[in-house]
Amino acid sequence: MTASNLPPLHRSDARHDKPLPNDSPVQASAVAASRLDDSFAQINWRAPWLGHVQQLDAISQAITQLSATKSLSMERADTQSSAPETQALDISRTQNTPDIIAKVLNTALHQQAADVQQQLPHTKPAYNHKAQTLQFVSQEALPEGEAYESFIGSTGNIPTRDNLHDLFNGSIWLTFPKTKALLNHYHMLEIEQQGVGDSRGRVRDTITVFDENGAVLVTANPSIGEALIGFDWQGSLVQPRMQWDDPTSPSPNMQAAVYIFGHALLEQLIAPRKPLCAHSVVINVSQDFFALSTQQRIAFLDDKLADYMNELLSKDAVTPRHLSPLPILGVPHFWAENEDSHFYDDAFVFRSGRRKK
Repeated sequence: MTASNLPPLHRSDARHDKPLPNDSPVQASAVAASRLDDSFAQINWRAPWLGHVQQLDAISQAITQLSATKSLSMERADTQSSAPETQALDISRTQNTPDIIAKVLNTALHQQAADVQQQLPHTKPAYNHKAQTLQFVSQEALPEGEAYESFIGSTGNIPTRDNLHDLFNGSIWLTFPKTKALLNHYHMLEIEQQGVGDSRGRVRDTITVFDENGAVLVTANPSIGEALIGFDWQGSLVQPRMQWDDPTSPSPNMQAAVYIFGHALLEQLIAPRKPLCAHSVVINVSQDFFALSTQQRIAFLDDKLADYMNELLSKDAVTPRHLSPLPILGVPHFWAENEDSHFYDDAFVFRSGRRKK
């Protein structure tokens, strides 16, 4: 793999470097009134585990503006409590603001396509369904009784609620569109064959665990990946620490990095806790992967991860046990406390289990 495998980029890798344009659809339709809850204001947009999210600067600025607008509206309502009609108008406008997160994500989706001069991402067709262009829509668009994954596969529409979970889910669709579409494809295949019941089955269970809680270890040193799979925390996270890339200052000389895929895991990391554990896969690359920009790395990785998951989910006996546990705050550079090697002595978090062959 070399940098030439990827299409040329047309923007810098800088984050938080430009405001939203005044005519942005986000500003025009959303900033005027927000119904986002207070949890959005708790996001640390500079957390190292968010550094790979595509269009992070635009998404973070939009959400920050929306949260600030809500706070301003609440303050205005408090000061105008003696004027019931005005206060009622403010509350009504907040409640009736439709599908803020879908609009933010759609704006980012179109901007990303424009930045790299590519078409919008699309679904991977299953059975008689054609490939559909992806877009984010209201949760209300999902017909009653229709499976979420089947609806996405047949229409390209991703039902989206105004909550943190769906914000991060949409962010991963922007970041790993081919892999997300591949996982949705396998969901559709299983639903067509098995229907929707009390149990998802081994394939859909594996997809769900990775989709919600997954992470990808990318390494040019196979021994690091082997150590992680073998629950050897010293050999994967401690001894080769100097080989781990720092998300805040990527280096071409590093040999290992972790990129979070699970949107539920990103949501949980709003309030980081040491026991948080990802379910990971290992993808080996050549050293020149680390010479790429973050955006180039992710574009390359999306292709590789989709191929990896396609092969994994095709196995007759695939289960979530094929995913390797990874205490996510143990990733070098993710958490300041792990600079002390004694951080890894906690046997409750860094367990000594061994995978059965």
